[in-house]
Amino acid sequence: MTVREIKAGVHAVGTQDWDRRLFDELIPLPEGTSYNSFLVSGSEKTALIDGVDPTKEDELIANLRELGVENLDFLVSNHAEQDHSGAIPKILGLYPNCIVVTNAKCVAALKDLHDIADDRFMEIADGETLSLGDKTLQFILAPWVHWPETMFTYVQEDKILFTCDFLGAHLAASNLFVTDAAPARIAAKRYYAEIMMPFRNQVKKHLEKLAGLKIEIVAPSHGPLHDNPTAILDAYADWAGDDVKNEAVIAYVSMHGSTRRMVDYLIDALIKKGVTVKPFNLTQTDLGELAMGLVDAATLIIACPTVLAGPHPAAAYAAILVNALKPKTRFTAIVGSYGWGGRTVEQLTAMTGNLKAEPLDPVLVKGRPQGNDFDRLDQLAAKIAAKHGVEVSSPD
Repeated sequence: MTVREIKAGVHAVGTQDWDRRLFDELIPLPEGTSYNSFLVSGSEKTALIDGVDPTKEDELIANLRELGVENLDFLVSNHAEQDHSGAIPKILGLYPNCIVVTNAKCVAALKDLHDIADDRFMEIADGETLSLGDKTLQFILAPWVHWPETMFTYVQEDKILFTCDFLGAHLAASNLFVTDAAPARIAAKRYYAEIMMPFRNQVKKHLEKLAGLKIEIVAPSHGPLHDNPTAILDAYADWAGDDVKNEAVIAYVSMHGSTRRMVDYLIDALIKKGVTVKPFNLTQTDLGELAMGLVDAATLIIACPTVLAGPHPAAAYAAILVNALKPKTRFTAIVGSYGWGGRTVEQLTAMTGNLKAEPLDPVLVKGRPQGNDFDRLDQLAAKIAAKHGVEVSSPD
């Protein structure tokens, strides 16, 4: 990645990972990602804000050499996860006088992950500052967005906020700043859904904490920077807020067509009653897209056949994922088919215990749906519409 100046004395020195398609062996990366790192050069001292993934440490070092960095005084670690800290041991080896600056919890986490001597650390507290001469770093503890040791770093004179994973996006891009707001918002929403949504209450608290701070540039650890901070801050406030939309997500899988027939009928029934429907075929869908769909949806419907007396494994996997993400969904329902019996409803309900949602009556059919089964799907659609506050007209 080319070294680029953000403001006088502040440079982006991180790297792009154009080809990476899976993060943590779990999260799809359809547009790659970046590992952002920043060099802040004051009149007296220099500080590197975060390292990069260990696979990209040589590129980071090349960028520092391009800038002619012969002495590095501080390496600020906002987060211990390896895609942020992986290059730290090599940086400390190249710059023997460099000190890692971070909070006590991050010190402990970095020791768990890397071989770093005690005398290479400087512990800081919430609100504490560090002078680089004509630039001052202020540290803001931000636990649980998304690890317990996460923090932000703020350059007071330049009004740049380095937000770590907060407000970021898995997006490899040639532009330093957001230039096209629409796709950038989609990437940021996907990142929020996959990484931040389980910590929604903490997100709201940290947004409140930042409200009094004058911010001109938001510089996250992944994705492009924001020189219009209001856009990303307002987006997070919307996603993390308590309001839901008149949307129903249907996560489904069908083996021999019975469940699919029910899903198709239910989609039409919901649309006729004024509910926006977002269906996701679990054998094909990108789970990041499913996570995005859950950010605003009022209702989640899991539809699947029974396999060996329980839910289809694809539906079980989706249920476990949803349970971990903890969306603000208000209503849930289970739809499906079975051959001779089973405990699909009980098992899926147990798998989604983290959801603070009202369960609606399930619709399970033996074999293929017929007759009264479609009436039950109509009743479910009507109940969902009513729960969403949609006025449902009576048939003539």
